[in-house]
Amino acid sequence: MNVAGRSVLLTGATGGLGHAIARRLATAGANVVLSGRRGDVLVDLANEIGGTVAPADLSDPAAVRELSAAHGDVDILVSNAGLSASGVIDSWSEEQIDRALDVNLRSPIVLARSLVPHMVRRGSGHVVFMSSLAGKSPTAGASLYNATKFGLRGFAGALRAELHGTGVGVSAIFPGFIRDAGMFHEAKVKLPPGVTTKSPEQVADAVLRAIERNKAEIDVAPLGLRIGSVLGGLVPDIAAAVTRRTGAARIAEAHEIAHMSKR
Repeated sequence: MNVAGRSVLLTGATGGLGHAIARRLATAGANVVLSGRRGDVLVDLANEIGGTVAPADLSDPAAVRELSAAHGDVDILVSNAGLSASGVIDSWSEEQIDRALDVNLRSPIVLARSLVPHMVRRGSGHVVFMSSLAGKSPTAGASLYNATKFGLRGFAGALRAELHGTGVGVSAIFPGFIRDAGMFHEAKVKLPPGVTTKSPEQVADAVLRAIERNKAEIDVAPLGLRIGSVLGGLVPDIAAAVTRRTGAARIAEAHEIAHMSKR
């Protein structure tokens, strides 16, 4: 699908990763609707790329419905919004669990449910879900985050199968550690020796490539992390032992501390 001249609804556009995706899609000729909880933060970006602003708090079901109703004519949905959701599960209140599930999993599903039928009727469209390598391989201290990102992968794969032949594509993106923007960058975590990062621009390139080439899944991570995510599915106990030795619990704890106020 060529994005030039197409309209895109991008959630999670207030963050640095959302900014990179917005700029990449706009450079490719898309008309981008920028959605985030703090609409005032998006005004400058909207002016820069010629986009429009659509504020929405995705933890509020009514706001999700209003967002989809106002933008039912978009050609592409990029569900990028997400909360860190790090920390052992007993450190979370039920209300906080609900909010993480609403933002990370429920809202992408509800937006797709609302917008995809319009795309199908037009015979053209695409949906991109921002998952994570944490949606392929679980780690201690991130059980809730893992649950939401595994859920997105499952939903994306099944929805893609259901829409086969309709002209509507579905993709999932799986970033590893991303520098300069996003949750990992904000946590200021020191990675183990030999573990490297990717840039926000590489994630943005992956989003564009997924749409243009109708890719089911794209990993945005160095080879070692991609191999680790595969092993996590094939031999989970061995993978878990490796992640323990490489300091996964320390990384998860740093994420929890950095993002506690966002729960």
